[in-house]
Amino acid sequence: KTEEFKNVIRKPKMLLVGLLSQFVYLPLFTLLLVTILPVQPSIALGMFLLAACPGGNVSNFFSLMAKGNIELSVSMTAFSTIVGGFAIPLSFMFWGGLSPVTRPLLAEVEVDYLAMLQVTFWLLVVPLVAGMLTRRYLPKVADALSKPLKILSLLIFALMVVGAFLANFSIFLQIIHIVFFVVLIHNGGATGGGYFLAKLLGLKERERRTVAIETGIQNSGIGLVLVLNFFGHLGGMAIVVAWWSIWHLIMGMTVGYLLGRKDPG
Repeated sequence: KTEEFKNVIRKPKMLLVGLLSQFVYLPLFTLLLVTILPVQPSIALGMFLLAACPGGNVSNFFSLMAKGNIELSVSMTAFSTIVGGFAIPLSFMFWGGLSPVTRPLLAEVEVDYLAMLQVTFWLLVVPLVAGMLTRRYLPKVADALSKPLKILSLLIFALMVVGAFLANFSIFLQIIHIVFFVVLIHNGGATGGGYFLAKLLGLKERERRTVAIETGIQNSGIGLVLVLNFFGHLGGMAIVVAWWSIWHLIMGMTVGYLLGRKDPG
């Protein structure tokens, strides 16, 4: 709802810090990680794609568990989704192009920027705006559609994850031990780094928790759609995005539970 943004917009610092964590810290950390770790170019490219994605909607639930700032969580998810609808291809190609590990592969696949932009716009911005307008002007319709659409979206998401694994099963068996630790470090650094960046820039504990979770929970669903549409031959990329889709839920649940046991004050 538009009303949920009012308090956050009145205090823009926490939203700006959150977006800084998502759109600057996370890809910068990813670049550092790709430089340090001996990862395959396709895996590294998947990491850059994840870093370019906006926050996932489930982060709002985990922020609630962690006793974070729910208004900030919802606002960060919404704003990053709108920005991501335009910025994912640009961010992905910019940061991927900075790394000597992924630069040759990125040039080889010849990414169609406008085609990626069209996909991200239709899959992120249009549904978000349509949902907000429906909630505002047709609340009864929104209430009726809410549960069925949640179930449908979860089913589609699960099918994409399973499909990514099955389509690249032989590659999955070869690299899962590498991908497991890469995603563990990548996701852990995203979450922990988001928390400490928020602390460094003077946010309160509730906001720190929210920024941490929002940075660690990425919309890997849009990542999978982009992989399947533009990078279907890069099995390593598909596996790292699919595994992140599973792992960040485990991480979010764990962090939300542990933080929620302590009052933020």
